Amino acid sequence: MIIRREIRELVQLPATARWLLQHWEGKVLAIEGSMGAGKTTFIQALCAEMGVRDKVSSPTFSLVNEYFSSKYGSVYHFDFYRLQRDEEALDMGLDDYLDSGNYCFMEWPEKISNILPRVYDRLSIHVKDGIRIFELNITER
Repeated sequence: MIIRREIRELVQLPATARWLLQHWEGKVLAIEGSMGAGKTTFIQALCAEMGVRDKVSSPTFSLVNEYFSSKYGSVYHFDFYRLQRDEEALDMGLDDYLDSGNYCFMEWPEKISNILPRVYDRLSIHVKDGIRIFELNITER
């Protein structure tokens, strides 16, 4: 199932994060979009809506950041942009994170497409004519 939302201004990101949390029941979310589409910015808004009080930033060099929400528990934020091989993600313990039952938000999931879990959901962010288009693709369970 695919559901879609469009926004014209970044001030609409908190409402878009609430929209996602209302429509999404999964735990593993692959967030796709070109450079500058707003993946990290959206994850910041999403974590804020989840009650994360930690500073949310791109884990480009550390590969994963962990945040905590009193309502949702641990939240893992991955950035696979710099990876050259699937083994790099496996070496950092990706399977353990994905199997933890905690929320996992993955930027640049196409870099590890061969080792993504069998069941995960996808959020695509596209920008066209100044409009951000969010498409949530929910995998059948």
